Amino acid sequence: MIKNSNKRKSDHIDIVLNKDVNHKKTTGLENIELNYCSLPEIDLDDVNISTEFLGKSLSAPIIISGMVGGIEKAKNINKRIAVSAQNVGIGMGLGSQRSMLKDSKLKSTYIVKDVAPDILLIGNIGIIQLKKYELETIEKMIEDVQADALAIHINAAQEAIQPEGDTNFSDCISIIDEISRELSKPVYVKEVGNGISYEVAKELAKTKIKAIDVQGVGGTSWTAIEGIRGDFEIGKTFWDFGIPTAISIYSCRKAFKGKIIASGGIRTGLDIVKSIILGADLGGFATPIIKIDNFGGVKEIEKFLNRIIREIKISCYLLGCKNIKELKNITPIITGETKKWIEEIELF
Repeated sequence: MIKNSNKRKSDHIDIVLNKDVNHKKTTGLENIELNYCSLPEIDLDDVNISTEFLGKSLSAPIIISGMVGGIEKAKNINKRIAVSAQNVGIGMGLGSQRSMLKDSKLKSTYIVKDVAPDILLIGNIGIIQLKKYELETIEKMIEDVQADALAIHINAAQEAIQPEGDTNFSDCISIIDEISRELSKPVYVKEVGNGISYEVAKELAKTKIKAIDVQGVGGTSWTAIEGIRGDFEIGKTFWDFGIPTAISIYSCRKAFKGKIIASGGIRTGLDIVKSIILGADLGGFATPIIKIDNFGGVKEIEKFLNRIIREIKISCYLLGCKNIKELKNITPIITGETKKWIEEIELF
């Protein structure tokens, strides 16, 4: 079982690095227009994009989403990403910790606080696995890696296509509610590339989770990845299945009052700014980081992150906003298919 899990994780990394597994459908953020302020009446150097998430201060509204863990080559990947996050001052998520629950020797592949003691570190477990373990086991899992919070990933579409997938998604809301009330650390829920609808966000709002990470359509397609690993024709059928990121952000904000992470095809600082204006609090990404790490390590990851931060600041400046709070008061101009979808959501 461990050997199969290791093969799956290794396959995932190799496919992301070597295959085109992007959604063909876009994020919808291209339909979000912003009203340029040609006289911003502020100095770009005075723009402050620092924020707070789950009790930790971040230099910018950015989270590196959880990607890897549980295999030997994940150890150094995670450490390089963590060092970059530490140096830049943003948050980082770990890949699914299921492997270390099955084999304690794999814990070392998730340990990063030794090289990045100050980062916001987020643990990770799938809802399917969460159903199989007691609260005390999850508490220890988080404690072992010194994580500050837990992300529960929900991935029904991925599991349905995955050759080894577990598709028993019964009683998930009640389990999320229980763990969010009883775990000693903050809990949030994240998708893995297919988005979260208004209806699901409305149910999640009844729990005690602190945030939702939408991970919508428009970035990496995990149904495509699992199709490549298994039945390619079924993978093609569901390659673009799901909710575009922009729509998922809007839907979740309409239903949920907690923090929202915009992810799924986020590639620029302007994408993050548009997402915040739509209702998100932070932006997240994974695939760009794993690809940059593969050819350039810490130096290139930091270069990319600093570029994203610069783009966020410039975007704020061009909108006449000195900080994230002011940014949230901007009204977007919504066009095209994104507008049509949002008009349908407003009928709920």
